[in-house]
Amino acid sequence: MLQTRVIPCLQLRGESLVKTIQFNKFGYIGDPVNTVKIFNDLYVDELAFIDITATVEKREPNYKILNEIADECFMPLSYGGGIDSIQKAENVFKIGFEKMILNSAPFYNLSVISEIAKIYGSQAVVIAVDVKKNFWGKYEVYSNSGKVNQKKDPKEWVKIVEDAGAGEILLTSIEREGTWKGLDKVLIKQVAEATQLPVIANGGANSIDDISSVVKNAMASAVALGSLVVYQAKDLGVLVNFPDREKLEKALR
Repeated sequence: MLQTRVIPCLQLRGESLVKTIQFNKFGYIGDPVNTVKIFNDLYVDELAFIDITATVEKREPNYKILNEIADECFMPLSYGGGIDSIQKAENVFKIGFEKMILNSAPFYNLSVISEIAKIYGSQAVVIAVDVKKNFWGKYEVYSNSGKVNQKKDPKEWVKIVEDAGAGEILLTSIEREGTWKGLDKVLIKQVAEATQLPVIANGGANSIDDISSVVKNAMASAVALGSLVVYQAKDLGVLVNFPDREKLEKALR
């Protein structure tokens, strides 16, 4: 197991795996269950799945595909998308997922965090903080798959969800997501300094050096990977993979 968590963060659309760019246009990656099999063979330590249309379409999680994923997966699983109540969270926990990733729901019902944490523990509640700069260059938090500007400073929002009982932050730069332009170190450090919670850096990772840099220089506790683990390289075809573990371990020392 890697000393620093490096987590493939995979996007579901219906029953397919896709990859978005800046939360907008997407490319088809493949079958999620087959992808899980590959990550099993690569001995990945942890996987996260996010259904990118569940909240926007106002529907429940796709329990069928989540069951198929959990049945095949050998590693801890996190899930986000359409979780807006303790009942829906319980349904996914029962399938075999260990953490719920919440993005939109806490803006409309902050108590959903404490309701889940009370039963399953704070470590089971991850808050996805999706961030984009406004016209003046100030960071603002978005919800509903990046479609609703909540006009909140991410540094303030992470304090609110920390006080509500969350256990971890999944911090995504919308502008960098899927672009291969590198993780937003300024954003990551600002947010990490504002909370006691572990911060998972996400959005734009392009190399082992980039991963290492946000851990060593921007206080990230973990790093989530999207394009880097589903494509051969920038502008090349689909190839489910994982960075070389020996090189990762060396870079993260």
